[in-house]
Amino acid sequence: MRKLIYSLQIILIACFLSACSQPADESAIFGTDITGADFATGFNLTDHTGQPRQLSDFNGKVVALFFGFTHCPDICPTTMADLAAAMKIMGNRSEEVQVLFVTIDPERDTPEVLAKFVPHFDPRFIGLTGTPEEIDATAKTFKIFYARQEDAGKGGYSMDHSAGIYVFDKTGKIRIYLKYGQKPAEIAHDLSRLI
Repeated sequence: MRKLIYSLQIILIACFLSACSQPADESAIFGTDITGADFATGFNLTDHTGQPRQLSDFNGKVVALFFGFTHCPDICPTTMADLAAAMKIMGNRSEEVQVLFVTIDPERDTPEVLAKFVPHFDPRFIGLTGTPEEIDATAKTFKIFYARQEDAGKGGYSMDHSAGIYVFDKTGKIRIYLKYGQKPAEIAHDLSRLI
């Protein structure tokens, strides 16, 4: 009986905490509303299967787009894992979402490397790369900062970069910016608002 009461208390506390983490208004979002922004208008890159891709290829789906690199020790794999967890939370609604990972390290992140890294988190996720010039142009269009940092590690260098997720609605219009560290439940909530 004591275990049952303890279990019920834990469940009530968990429900209370999850209710506290929701926006006061159900139509509100956790991220930043950037609807109408005049940047992040598109890209011309190559996916991890070698197919040319543009943002418009994904019209009809909510798009979550993240810039990173496969040798990243923490931010990138954490964000990808959070996106994968958000997809699980969304259940069947996740079929209406496309996650895109754009490398800022095309020297090492070939389509073959991306094909091992990106779908590892969710088989539906797509990795995008291009020439250094294409990546640079895309980063500028999306106002992404990145810079190579030499180090003595195995890879010989690391990459500093902006960390956050751009979310587009089903018509390809930018709508939400999710900062690094956004919880999977919050990501799922905001993605669901656009479905």
